[in-house]
Amino acid sequence: MTGVSLSRWTMSYFAASLLALVAAELMMTLGYGFPNAPLKSPDTLVLVHVVALGWLSLLMCGALFQFVPVLVAKPLFSNTLPLPTLICLIGGIAALLLGFLTLAGRVQPVLPYFLLASALLGAGFALVLWNLGRTLWAARPLPLPARFVVIGLCSVAVAATLGIIFALVLGGATTYPPFLAIAAEGVSIHAIAGFGGWLTFTAMGVSYRLLAMFMLAPELDSPSTHAALGLGAAGLTIAIVGGVAAIWWEGQPDTALLVAGLIAVAALALYGRDMLHLYRARKRRDIELNSRMAALSLASLAASVVLMAVLLALGRLSDFIAPLVFLVAFGWLSGLGLAKLYKIVAFLTWLECYGPVLGRASTPRVQDLVIEQRAIKWFLIYFLAVWSGTAALLLEHTFAFRFAAAVMLVATSGIVVQLLCTRRLLNVGAEQRLPAGASRPRLLMSVARQS
Repeated sequence: MTGVSLSRWTMSYFAASLLALVAAELMMTLGYGFPNAPLKSPDTLVLVHVVALGWLSLLMCGALFQFVPVLVAKPLFSNTLPLPTLICLIGGIAALLLGFLTLAGRVQPVLPYFLLASALLGAGFALVLWNLGRTLWAARPLPLPARFVVIGLCSVAVAATLGIIFALVLGGATTYPPFLAIAAEGVSIHAIAGFGGWLTFTAMGVSYRLLAMFMLAPELDSPSTHAALGLGAAGLTIAIVGGVAAIWWEGQPDTALLVAGLIAVAALALYGRDMLHLYRARKRRDIELNSRMAALSLASLAASVVLMAVLLALGRLSDFIAPLVFLVAFGWLSGLGLAKLYKIVAFLTWLECYGPVLGRASTPRVQDLVIEQRAIKWFLIYFLAVWSGTAALLLEHTFAFRFAAAVMLVATSGIVVQLLCTRRLLNVGAEQRLPAGASRPRLLMSVARQS
């Protein structure tokens, strides 16, 4: 991180995404959306997009604006664009949710919400791709973790494009037959591009770099890592290109998705092998809380793969797709996101506050900004609740699922309080908190300067 500018608006992305996570958990606790409503109902679509766009995508965008420059050792193309990008994305998410609420009859159609959502989300993700794409282009040839991010960015372009098509069809702006066919049969491809390509593939690339850095493990550039990249990209290509072609020619993408799924399992198995190697090869024997909790998120990913394989073997994948997606979204992606946020917030706060006075005054360590003994219980409760919620969905026990969601909400709130304490330096002793020349960081933005 030394010599890298802080991304000014990354903390704002993190704050907005955490608010969305809390809102989603509150909705599940109150019984809003699936399983109290049908899987394709407007209420469930509201819940799914609060999680996928409001929580996970905003979190990923904020993290990438900070860490793509770290991955490629080049400055971000523009430190100005993240703010209008955030405004477009939040506005687009709000418009999309209002569109779904209009379909449910809960909101009057005062404005063409789906058209607004298409424009704002299209502009927001286009800015993301332009800013990160120019940064990556300037850094060629790319290191291996950054190539995962490139695949992730290509996937978000596909997911956003499909989402815009869905919104235009739902908003009545087009009756173009190929678009109607995509809207009718392409939801699974949209989900694979979003959860599989954009979120999972990008998280894989970032985790290769961050886990190695935080555990002092040698960075991987092995044949298995190259194979995971190649197989994952091949699986996504078959799912997206083959799936869309199959819809237009045959009406159903099932065969393409099955082949892609089998290839994806092989890619994830290689990724799991690499992660296991990183933990075993680490030089830091007593690893920090974020790395220990990341292991639980990786266990959730492994459980997701096993669950998918069992459901495919039983021919019941479509019947139990909801618990599988829940485990991927909250056990793997959200678990990893929360675990890494715990370290990233402390690291960025330390750089911002103490970097400028380093060597000129006595400063605390990064670990002095957190108290792991206080935080660990919230993480353990969170993962236990997610796994219990998955079991409740598999057993089709709605009340047990809502109880698990309530526990997730409590645990997430506990983690958020820990993040706030870290950002406000409340865990640092008063004698070391603000040495001469240091200033308390702002809550929602960072002062961009060379560390």
